[in-house]
Amino acid sequence: MKVAVVILNWNGVKLLEQFLPSVIQYSPEAKIYVADNASSDDSVAYIKNNFPSVTIIENKANFGFAQGYNEALQFVEEEIYALVNSDIEVTENWLQPIISLFKNEPSTAIIQPKLLDFKNKAYFEYAGAAGGFIDKYGFPYCRGRIFETLEKDNGQYNDTIEIFWASGACFFIRKEIFRELKGFDPDFFAHQEEIDLCWRAYNKGYSIKYCGSSTVYHVGGATLDAGSPRKTFLNFRNSVWMMLKNLPSSHLFPTLFIRMCLDGVAGIRFLLQGKPKHLWAVLVAHYYFYVQMFRFLKKRDAFQSKDYYRIKSVVYRYYFKNGKIFDVNL
Repeated sequence: MKVAVVILNWNGVKLLEQFLPSVIQYSPEAKIYVADNASSDDSVAYIKNNFPSVTIIENKANFGFAQGYNEALQFVEEEIYALVNSDIEVTENWLQPIISLFKNEPSTAIIQPKLLDFKNKAYFEYAGAAGGFIDKYGFPYCRGRIFETLEKDNGQYNDTIEIFWASGACFFIRKEIFRELKGFDPDFFAHQEEIDLCWRAYNKGYSIKYCGSSTVYHVGGATLDAGSPRKTFLNFRNSVWMMLKNLPSSHLFPTLFIRMCLDGVAGIRFLLQGKPKHLWAVLVAHYYFYVQMFRFLKKRDAFQSKDYYRIKSVVYRYYFKNGKIFDVNL
């Protein structure tokens, strides 16, 4: 089974210097690609001069995460795509358990490894931890991370289980499934496009897995400041767009209405925290939702599963029931 490790890069020469060597060292089974989103730094020259075995795909512009990968992966023909952030440190034998899963489980379309924090390696990392889920209102959470609470890795998630979404920080997908689903939604630009892709795969009956016997370390926030209003805007906008595309028809507008109200509460919370730019980001995100609503309704597939969530409200559980640690019984 042929694997392509594809690293999307934009002005990330410092990250490539730090993390590309580990990918090359510990990925003898794979062909390594760097997909460059029209960087203005020395990224391309650095790769050519120091890692001639790495294949470079040069996109014509900075297309962001979603369209950046869509453009680059047209030129990648290996059976399995491993989409790896430029701020990921991989570990020895990280690929073997995932390759085995794909070989033994033909219905498994997408896999995520264990994602730990590069800056604090005993703890799970925010972007995906030990596999992702969403609640009824589209709020994402993970085994090992609920909102801002990160768990210590004590081996509690060393299993292999079915999840709802896999982190885009280190995202494995079969080539034919990626192409069948027409890749990431380019309108998202960045953030939550992987959840949207997983939701579309789930609606078509494909399985998404977490593989706890494969470990990588993620810096997180290296390409976009975690506390920036831009990130707040992308997360809120893309989340409601994703719900508009994928919620079951019978629940679509009632569920969206409640989600929009909860977003309003989040906006007020930003204001009380002295973050007016984040409040504005939420308002602009909702503006884009309304402007693009009818276009996104046309993106809906013929079938949307009603069984997309395990708990009704992770917000209520976290803030009112002190549910800050993932409950294996959920």
